[in-house]
Order: sequence, then C-alpha cells, then structure tokens
Amino acid sequence: MTTAVLCPYLGASVELTDERHQHILDKHPDLLPDHFDQLAETITEPDEIGQDTRFPSTYLFARWHDDIRDGKNLVVVVVSDPAPAARHWIVTAYLSHQVRQGETLWKRN
Repeated sequence: MTTAVLCPYLGASVELTDERHQHILDKHPDLLPDHFDQLAETITEPDEIGQDTRFPSTYLFARWHDDIRDGKNLVVVVVSDPAPAARHWIVTAYLSHQVRQGETLWKRN
C-alpha cells in the first residue's frame, strides 16, 4: 500500500511505497514507525529544501524536530520523475545534526 503526502512546494503528492517504507525501517530504525508524522510534516512544512548536485531531480526536504532524540534534523529524500509520469516519491529518510548535501533552493525565514 502506497502512502501519499501532499507537498505544497512540488504542488503534488509525494509517495511512500511499501518497499521504500521497508527500506527506511531496515536502514534507519530510529525513524520509523515512531516518527512517521514528523516525516510527513517535513514534506508539508520543511525548514529547508535542497537539490542534490549530482542528481538534479532529487530534493532534500529538511526540518528540525526538538522531539526526536533531543533535537535532530529529519531529512526526506524525494525523487521527482519528469513528465509524462510526473511522479514524486520518497527514496529514503534519515536523522542528522545538519543538512550536508545539495544546493539550497528554499529556506524558511
């Protein structure tokens, strides 16, 4: 079952497939399932959005969460497939002290 989160920045829904959900569970067990709501909030209300310099169709949505492990950035990596598919999907998500990759496209004031 695919879960979708509306992303105002992209003007579309972002998919989290079962396979990618399982990937996050396996590789980042400190994130899911406990912090799914914060993952969705990171996409809907990010603090910062970056673009991967190696893969221009890959976006890094980041938001600071005080309630995750005494304060962490939650980074959600989203790939946007071009038209005609125009699909946006989560590749992975992880916790970090800082957002390290990419060129900043947008930042909350």
